[in-house]
Amino acid sequence: MPAFNSDGIDIAYLDEGEGEPIFLIHGFASNKNVNWGYTGWVDTLVKAGRRVIAPDNRGHGESGKVYDPEAYGAPTMAEDVRRLMDHLGIERSDIMGYSMGSRISAFVALNHPDRVKRVIFGGLGYGMVTGTGDPEPIALALEAPSLDDVTSTSGRMFRKFAEQTKSDRLALAACMRASRQRISAEDVGRITAPVMVVVGGEDTISGPAQPLVDLLPNGRVLDLPGRDHMNAVGNKVYKQSVLEFLKEEA
Repeated sequence: MPAFNSDGIDIAYLDEGEGEPIFLIHGFASNKNVNWGYTGWVDTLVKAGRRVIAPDNRGHGESGKVYDPEAYGAPTMAEDVRRLMDHLGIERSDIMGYSMGSRISAFVALNHPDRVKRVIFGGLGYGMVTGTGDPEPIALALEAPSLDDVTSTSGRMFRKFAEQTKSDRLALAACMRASRQRISAEDVGRITAPVMVVVGGEDTISGPAQPLVDLLPNGRVLDLPGRDHMNAVGNKVYKQSVLEFLKEEA
């Protein structure tokens, strides 16, 4: 798997297919394979004639692990994406994030608007502005000696997921304490690229989609009835709607 050095941290990434590029930014405690490979996204996009670039965020997957929260934060990880674009010689690209990856994608669009063509925010609605809950119970759950020591519902969910993905739990705890920067309503309104916001109807983490879209100059909603935060990402309607969105002028 290729990798490059981003401000002292090795960032692993996959790069498959040919055609117009799209960057896929995975969610917290996930990785490029779990979020985008196993769910069929990479194959779907490559078959549609796209070049797919999907990094492992710092602290995740095959990328470098850091244990200081100061080394994380969504704006910091957004710069890893921008540096990867530079490394690959890609001037402008579509970008799709899921959950934490949507927050990272939003900072790419805010801080480097000339580099972003279209954006898909999956698994994150108005929680981008209001926040998605206290990160500390999740961080503590990741640091706990075992799952049996965790009582928080959200903490248990993410601890189980981190174990399933064989993640470095201490690196994830540091990331959790830094990665949930809110984006003001005013700044959301400065994202001028076309945006699709995709949220499962049973998602209790992301916040509603419509209030976020109401802030965007060029946004739209895709609701996925019956889907929650964990199972929305592989949905067929989600995939088909994104393919149609990517065909539009931008």
